[in-house]
Parts: sequence; structure tokens; C-alpha cells
Amino acid sequence: MSPASRPPTSGSRPRPRARAQGRPLKIVAALALLAGVAAGVWWWQHQRATQDEGPWRTVAVERGSIRVAISATGTLSATSTVIVGSQISGQVTDVLVDFNDTVEAGQLIARIDPSTYQAQIDQGNAQIASARASLAQAEASLINAEATFRRNEELGERQLVARADIDLARANYDQARAQRDAARAQIAQQTASTRTSEVNLERTEIRSPVDGVVLVRNIEPGATVAASLQAPELFTIAEDLAKMQIELEVDEADIGQVQPGQGVSFSVDAFPDRQFRGEVAQVRLSATNTNNVITYPVVVSVDNSERILLPGLTVNAEIEVSRRDDVLKVSNAALRYTPSGGQGAPAGAPTGRAGGSGALDDLVRATGPMTLDAGQQAAFDAAIASVRERAASRQAAPQARQGQSGAGPGMFGGGAGARAAGGGGGEMAAQLRQRMLQRFQQDFAEFRATLDDDQRAQWDRALQASLGARRAPLYTLVDGQPRQVMVRVGASDGSATEVAGDLQEGDTVITGERASP
Repeated sequence: MSPASRPPTSGSRPRPRARAQGRPLKIVAALALLAGVAAGVWWWQHQRATQDEGPWRTVAVERGSIRVAISATGTLSATSTVIVGSQISGQVTDVLVDFNDTVEAGQLIARIDPSTYQAQIDQGNAQIASARASLAQAEASLINAEATFRRNEELGERQLVARADIDLARANYDQARAQRDAARAQIAQQTASTRTSEVNLERTEIRSPVDGVVLVRNIEPGATVAASLQAPELFTIAEDLAKMQIELEVDEADIGQVQPGQGVSFSVDAFPDRQFRGEVAQVRLSATNTNNVITYPVVVSVDNSERILLPGLTVNAEIEVSRRDDVLKVSNAALRYTPSGGQGAPAGAPTGRAGGSGALDDLVRATGPMTLDAGQQAAFDAAIASVRERAASRQAAPQARQGQSGAGPGMFGGGAGARAAGGGGGEMAAQLRQRMLQRFQQDFAEFRATLDDDQRAQWDRALQASLGARRAPLYTLVDGQPRQVMVRVGASDGSATEVAGDLQEGDTVITGERASP
């Protein structure tokens, strides 16, 4: 046997198998090393990012729109729906319209058997003819009785007839005249009765009272209509489906914000990919109590010129009760944040920007649209400077003096007094707000005297709005340290809130604190 054809011996295979088993171990070790290096790099970057971000979670002050909406459900319906009934009884002989048919005012839509009422008219006409014949007979008798009476009266003057004959002739004359009047009344009575039958005959033709669309048809040819107790409902006609309405049920907690003219956006399940628009037309006062939940009906007018919305569709609507465009806004988390361990400078502490926050800053902003002339601006600047100077002196006074003063630095810097005034809750807050109003009126009396009527009205509104505003603290991050800033809080959409005060777009505000590593 040649060496090429000799079978391999048992000792020739172990070495390649050992090399094949060692290769996967090297791959696993390399992958483990790479995973360790990646984990180390990630940990190092995470630690570095944490050190760069600092111990606070922050967001930037943004400028944009705040839209406040109230959600409600309701049902679409026609603006005007007319129920067509029957005032007479009888058998329906013809039904001339069907569901969804378009009808015009005065159009014949059904007919009731008129034979009964036609017979009544014929009978009435015959009775009228009989009454007229009786009238002719009574008039002839009257003429004869009158002639007899006149003749006897002349003869009586000449003493040719007895007085009794004259009295009898007069009585016959009066009786004939009464019979004539009775015959005339009989004709009028029969004519009226016949006219009633004619009206009922006209009512056998059921006509549409309005232009519209037939929504409901409750009769079929051959049916008997009984109108003895109440008018049966034969048809329901919707007038002009190009204009529809929604009746929303709004909760009592939200009804105070709803006013006619506000915009409404809504959707229906029939067209889930479309949004429709409407407008609040009426806020009705008839409250509904359902399981101790009070709701009020709000009517929304809807343009359905495309005629794709159908009566009866369920609507999910949002009433836009407020919209503020191009305003500063912050996340609601920033308004909820309170530093732990007494961090943060107090309200009124300098923030590196001129002026403080609070009522005075609101008034400064309010004078912008008033277009003050040089003299008015000088009077305003003098009043502002005087108030700020007094506020600064009180801020430097002892804390006890601040607590005793009715108008301490919080009044002008946006502290506790401003929060109490803005909240408007309780008798003390109302008294404080009244004292603040009186003080401001004294401080700005000379400036107000320089304004014309329109400017004075704007100033009074701005003053009332500033003192009635709600204020809250925000904490801005300045040079790595939190500083408290009092801001005026406006509308909120649930995630962001409008703010005004010593803030600018892009400022960093704190929303929370990071956990220690």
C-alpha cells in the first residue's frame, strides 16, 4: 500500500482541534476588554457632563404663545328643527317625501283623505242656501207686516179702526223684523261652520313650513292619524344644514371663563383626521345636575357649508378661553421649585439687571403703549424714583420695622405682600391690596394729573391689574448660583405659564435639584 493511500493514524488529529477550541476564547476576551473600555469611557463622560451641568436641573425662558382651552363634549344638531304635525284626523292617502329629501316652504309633503271634510262643506252650503230662503220669506213677511201696521196707524188717527187693531199690527211688524234678523244670523252661522270645514279641508294637505331637509318621517300611506288629544308628529325637518350648532356641557368650575365669541375647535369620530372650527354663540343659564355634577349648556355655532357634518354626531371640543402670543413663558416645574437648605438669594436681591420685579416694573411696562410726552415722562420718572428710594430705605431697615409697616419692601419688590395681594384670598389680603392702591394713588397723583382722559383710563386699568396680579418666585441661575426673582404669573396651558418681570428670553431658571452622585 502506498503512503498516499494509507489511512491516517489516530495521533495525527489532536493539534488542529486544540487550535480551533482556543480561538473563541480569545474572541470573548477581546469583546470583554472592549466592553470594559466602552463602559469606562461612558462613565467618564457621564461624570464630566454631571460636573458641567452642576447640581441643578434647568430650563431656558422662552418666548411664544400660551393657549388655554377647556375640553367638553356635546352633540351636533341643526340650528332650527321643525316638527311637522297634523291638526286633523283621518287616513293618510299620500306621502310625497322621504328621508333626506330637500323641501321648500309651502311644498306639499303628505295628504290626508279629504272626503269627510268635502262632505261637510257640501252640507254647509246646502244649509246656507236653506237659511237664505228663510231670510227671503222673513223679509217678505216683514214687508207685509210693515204695510199693515202703517195702514192701521193712519186709520187710527182718523178713528176708523180700534186701538187694539193698531197694537196687533205693530206686534206683527216687530215679530216679522225679528224673524228676518234670525234668518240673517242663521246664514252667518252656517257660513262660519262651512268655513271651518273648508279650513279643515285645506289642512288635509300637509305642507312644509320651512326650507330644509327631512330628517324623520313617521308615517306611511294608509296610516290613520288621530289628532284628538295632541298633534301627531309626522315629519322632522332641519332648517338649513349649512349652519349647525353644538350644545356642549361645560363644568361649573370652567363656565366662568367661557364668553360668547370665543373660538372652538372640535373633532368628530366620523372624520378623525379633520379638525373643525366654531364659535361660542350663547352661554345658557339653565344648569343641569347629574349625580351632583353641575354643568351648563354652551351653544357653539358651526359653519357646515361643505355639508359633511351630520346631525347627531358626538363632538369632542376645546373652547379657547385665552390666548397669549409673543409672551415670556417658563415650565410649570420652575414655579413649583423651592430650594432645599435655604439656598437662593432672597426676593429683591440684585440679579445683575437694573430695577426690581413686582408692581413697579408692571407699571413701567404699562406706560409704553401710552405714548407719554416729555413732561409726562418726567413726572412718571420722578414718581418712580421717589417710590424706589423709599423702598430701598425700608429694605435696609430692621426686619421688625418691615413687619410693622403696611407697605414694606415686599410691596415694591414683589415679596410676601405682593403674593398676598396677587392671591386675593382672605380679608387681610383685601385690606393689604386696598392700602397698596391708596399708596400708589398718592405717589402717582401728580403724574396722573398730566394725562388726558384716554391715558388716564389706561393708567387706572394698569394699576388695578398690577395690584390684582398673582405673583410667584422663580429661581434663576446667575454665575452658578440660584437667585430668587418675583414674577407676575399669567395664563397657563398646563405645561408652561406666562410670566412677566425681571426676566428675559434665554434666561436660565431652575426646575429641580440633581441627586448627589
